[in-house]
Amino acid sequence: MKKKIVFSGIQPSGKLTIGNYIGVIKQWVKMQNKYNCIFSIADLHSITTYKNNFDLNNNILDTLSLYLACGINPNKSIIFIQSHIYEHTQLSWILNCYTNYGELNRMIQFKKKIINNSKNINTGILFYPILMASDILLYNTSYVPVGLDQKQHIELCRNIANKFNNIYGNTFNIPKPCILKNGNRIMSLQETNKKMSKSDKNLNNIIYLLEKKKDVFKKIKLIKTDSKKKYKIKYNNNLGLLNILNILSGLTGKKINKFKNHFNNKIYSDFKNEASNIITIFLEKIQENYYNIRKKKSFLKDILNYGKIKAKKIAKKNLFKIIKKVGLKFKI
Repeated sequence: MKKKIVFSGIQPSGKLTIGNYIGVIKQWVKMQNKYNCIFSIADLHSITTYKNNFDLNNNILDTLSLYLACGINPNKSIIFIQSHIYEHTQLSWILNCYTNYGELNRMIQFKKKIINNSKNINTGILFYPILMASDILLYNTSYVPVGLDQKQHIELCRNIANKFNNIYGNTFNIPKPCILKNGNRIMSLQETNKKMSKSDKNLNNIIYLLEKKKDVFKKIKLIKTDSKKKYKIKYNNNLGLLNILNILSGLTGKKINKFKNHFNNKIYSDFKNEASNIITIFLEKIQENYYNIRKKKSFLKDILNYGKIKAKKIAKKNLFKIIKKVGLKFKI
């Protein structure tokens, strides 16, 4: 049987975090052995929030290098730059015409971005989910590995696909989100009411994949615990400690209860030191791979060019069928 298609992507607008790894990239590595995987470096999505010091070209190569360092194999998976496949934006316009304004206005991510970025409320932020839907639907995607915060966007994508199919007949696969049961939402280190985000202005909330060892220890040390350091660990409602357990489980594959049992009768400083050590050992392996790969610029460009050729072939074929159905293919 023909393998089903997996599509996913990450913006190259900032350094990737352990939240990105646990929530999405770790899934990619496993799925590429079972499915036909297509992974995008979503540069078009990244320009919805522009920055004066934004070096997009270098960020794209940084992101690709981290993909490879984490275990994405370009011989098994297609990796490409989103803006290099013009069919994404062509399909996005078509899908605009099959999406209700009210559906976009209800997007939770849109509402949050307006609150967090009131000085730059551009229409790209509003129409972001439609471009995401075109990314997915263009490749007849069956599964989309995403974090829990993107689930609503996948639901919108499914609604658009169903609406189009009802009008023109079976055209799009109806994609399903793949969300981890554990580790799907790694929270901020200090502000545990929000997700860890690479765009967070408070750097103490984030552990990057390229984080230095001393900074990992420093950031975890800042997590609030009982005021008396010699107290034995009490998890109770301490979301900071529970978040670290979630991170340790996500990185190692071990169940949270195993870590809880391991830290029984230990004090908070022991917990923080050992957790920091586990995290840094894991990150050091990725970082060693990353720095070896990142210096091979021509190698990275070859991967992107090869990915572009393969993705373009699929996208062009599928878009032709779509534009024919909506009546845009006119013989002269």
